[in-house]
Amino acid sequence: MSGVPAEAAEAQAQGTRERLLRAAAAVIQEGGWGSASVGAIALRAGVAAGTLYRHFASKAELFVEVFRTVSQREVAAMRAASAHAGSVPERFEAVVATYAGRALRNRRLAWALVYEPVDPLVDAERLAYRRDYRENMARLLREGIASGAMPVHDADLAAAAVVGVIAETLVGPLSPVADVTRSEEDIVAAIVSLCRRVVGLPTGTDGARRPRPRPAPQRRRRRRRRESAR
Repeated sequence: MSGVPAEAAEAQAQGTRERLLRAAAAVIQEGGWGSASVGAIALRAGVAAGTLYRHFASKAELFVEVFRTVSQREVAAMRAASAHAGSVPERFEAVVATYAGRALRNRRLAWALVYEPVDPLVDAERLAYRRDYRENMARLLREGIASGAMPVHDADLAAAAVVGVIAETLVGPLSPVADVTRSEEDIVAAIVSLCRRVVGLPTGTDGARRPRPRPAPQRRRRRRRRESAR
């Protein structure tokens, strides 16, 4: 029985820690890292400001935990999308569409995850996240190349280019979609099409853009009209 109070205290501490993590994630999702003051996080979590430091050595440490949790959630969503697709090109398209769609639906969070200036500890975690995503993408591309489903190319360079296309197009400082009126579906479709071209996959518009050869009689009639006009 003597261990029960200690276990209860530990469970309570773990619950408070998780509440702080959820509160910090909610504040960051709404206003970015800059809005996530100790006071704002504590208020959202329903605890005193000093409580945060009983569970985290610093606000930066809390931010690292939040970043890790949120980024793992995003990666899990992309892996789930890939798992439900069939061929490698379909899996590639599912990953790109999921990444782009989730970024569009919450650009403030996407900006915080990818670009917003933040503490060096969080920035190091961000670099690890982007490296992991690029390496997973490169692994998928190498699988496609090995199976013959994709043309031979440098998978690492192509994966980095795909990550850059999505990040810069949707949340980068020069993002062209911040104030456009195009639907989310159209934007995601355009990004998927561009990323398919990056890795050498055909797109749905490729056939439509090729000029169709005119039938031979039509070509002869046009030639005769040009000659008679001389």
